[in-house]
Amino acid sequence: MKRKLRPLLACVCMALITAVAAADDKRPITELDLFQFRWIGDPQITNDGAQAAFVEITVDDKRADYETAIWAVPTGGGDARRLTAGKRDSSPRWSPDGKYLAFLRAIEKDGKPQPAQLYVLAMQGGEPWQLTHQPEGVSQPAWSADGRAIAFLSKANPQDLAIAACESAKDTDKAKCRPLRDTDVKVITRAHYRLNNVGYLDFSRPSHIWSIAFSPDQQAKAEAIQLTRGEFQEGNIVWAPDGSRIFFLSDRDNEPYYALAKTSIYAVPASGGEPAEIARFDGQANALSVSPQGNRLAFVGNLSAPVQSHKKNDLWLLDVANGATPHNLTAKYDWEWGGGIIGDQEPPRAAGNERPVWSADGTGIMLVAAREGRANVERVDAASGAVTDVTSGDQAVINFASNGSQVVADISTTTSLNELYLAGGGAAKRLTAVNDRLFAALKLSPPQEIRYPSFDGRKIHALIQLPPDFDPKKKYPLILNIHGGPHAAYGHLFFHEMQWMAAKGYVVLYPNPRGSTSFGEGFANIIQYRYPGDDYRDLMAGIDEMLRRGYVDDKHMGVTGGSGGGLLTNWVIGHTDRFAAAVSQRDIADWAAWWYADDFLLFHPMWFKKPPFEDPADYRERSPITYIGRVKTPTMFILGDSDSRTPPETGGDEMFRALKYRKVPTVMVRFPGESHELSRSGKPWHRVERLQHIVNWFDLYLQGKKTNEYDLVPAAAPDLRAPAQR
Repeated sequence: MKRKLRPLLACVCMALITAVAAADDKRPITELDLFQFRWIGDPQITNDGAQAAFVEITVDDKRADYETAIWAVPTGGGDARRLTAGKRDSSPRWSPDGKYLAFLRAIEKDGKPQPAQLYVLAMQGGEPWQLTHQPEGVSQPAWSADGRAIAFLSKANPQDLAIAACESAKDTDKAKCRPLRDTDVKVITRAHYRLNNVGYLDFSRPSHIWSIAFSPDQQAKAEAIQLTRGEFQEGNIVWAPDGSRIFFLSDRDNEPYYALAKTSIYAVPASGGEPAEIARFDGQANALSVSPQGNRLAFVGNLSAPVQSHKKNDLWLLDVANGATPHNLTAKYDWEWGGGIIGDQEPPRAAGNERPVWSADGTGIMLVAAREGRANVERVDAASGAVTDVTSGDQAVINFASNGSQVVADISTTTSLNELYLAGGGAAKRLTAVNDRLFAALKLSPPQEIRYPSFDGRKIHALIQLPPDFDPKKKYPLILNIHGGPHAAYGHLFFHEMQWMAAKGYVVLYPNPRGSTSFGEGFANIIQYRYPGDDYRDLMAGIDEMLRRGYVDDKHMGVTGGSGGGLLTNWVIGHTDRFAAAVSQRDIADWAAWWYADDFLLFHPMWFKKPPFEDPADYRERSPITYIGRVKTPTMFILGDSDSRTPPETGGDEMFRALKYRKVPTVMVRFPGESHELSRSGKPWHRVERLQHIVNWFDLYLQGKKTNEYDLVPAAAPDLRAPAQR
């Protein structure tokens, strides 16, 4: 018996040695690893479930932008293969028979991307062929159920179409087709005139519905047909199963801002004609989906009344035939339908638009729900509203698609960026390995999940990312990282920023204070008209909890956050001196200034009862700039020059000027051309430099590392902190 055990023991020992050696070969993650990340977006599955298509997003060779290509993977097993050779291919959509794949492609002309056009690829082989030549391009392609037509949205207006017709005519002087000059002057007539990450809104080009006939014969040239017209914009298009009409959502109000949201559901005949209103919804509706039988519509939305800071999205059903009032199918479930776990690694391009998916027999509807920091696909019974899991676990489903029975889901965990899985009928099966080679070399660990009591006994959920090779007997510097929103949530998905901060020797605490989503509507809405306020006390209770654990150095703590987290960072340093350094990102300093300047007007009636000229005291009391005279914390401000969600002039610019006047060590880092999406979809090099600046600042003040980058004399400022205010 002993002779038989020796080889087994030898094998076990060798396996352990190999495992240890493999662990020793792993290295800490770095900020530069972002250049090697591969993101998955917009997964789609064939009706027979044999194949899944997806968009793979990568950083380009110059590390200046992103490239997108379409791939496919067999669901029964096998390697993924690249289907398209373009650099800006997106929106893959299978034909009903799975023999063709429609997609959008934007080509470059004179070094600039042109508006995307609709292409089709035959799966038996060959090159894709271009189906549309629309001025202003194409978006949201959707096949009819019989595969004979594809509907899409286009912003081309009558002038664009006339110019295109003129330029395509024979024996025409093309120079005379266009005006002498396309003016860059903007004439503003509406309060909501720009949008973050988009720029100025062009109200002369509303999105309208078009369709084009499809034939497998590549030589058959079809003309696109415009189905809707007018001054109002349409979206969320979906075909009726019998192909007779197309449903869509629209708000027939040119100036809806400052009023409560409302949405109407319409249908337009597939051959063209006047749209008919199916139903009105007194709230915000999106993600429209039609049942296989064509008699019911599902959508995600919430009612406008009563006015709340946050309303959870619910799943609503509508009987198409009688136009009845939409019925809330998930009213008794207190979690977030549609997701909502926040991170820095969602697909920076071509993410896709998720909508509810009906089961093949029309008895159930699938969509993502966020619960306590997790996001998974759930199935809702269309009759009773009963909910069952389709996917489960400590993870976040970024996007998913289904053929009515099988589900392909793009899933992230705390140690896995994203991969595609096949779910339904048992354990999920992994289909891709796009990041395996890189992640196999990284020393990553999942964060710890905790709940701690706040000042009023309420339990606050939080995650703790510990440094690699963490030793609980040592004292570590800490970074409190506050999420934005404020109605969002940290959770179980890969977060590059947290992993890298930990790799640099920091304990990172990232909590979900009151106001966070996925913990119930009441918990999120409790901060209405009280933001910031008690959420700050939740954050400080989290710091107290970390100090009780014994491995945090209370003299070397920093605080950071972006957007709403930037606002709270500003608030923190105006209300306590316990932090040795702060980095405020894409922040708000003055609520009144922000009210006049931001792009997102619909927030105002939910966050403030009155405008600032009617109730200036409320805005003043809740503005961090009011408490700037108390600030002693060395603070960096990270701002995007093209951020219209939190314009720099209403946030970090003000704080920076005031701290310079007060001779508190401060620096402002401005990112040219970057919007509010800097950390999520900004230029790759800018995203890396952002991470470098944050940690450089904390290294300077929390770890005493010298740097001359910020022109500070001396390199590290003296400790200006007064006794800690709790």
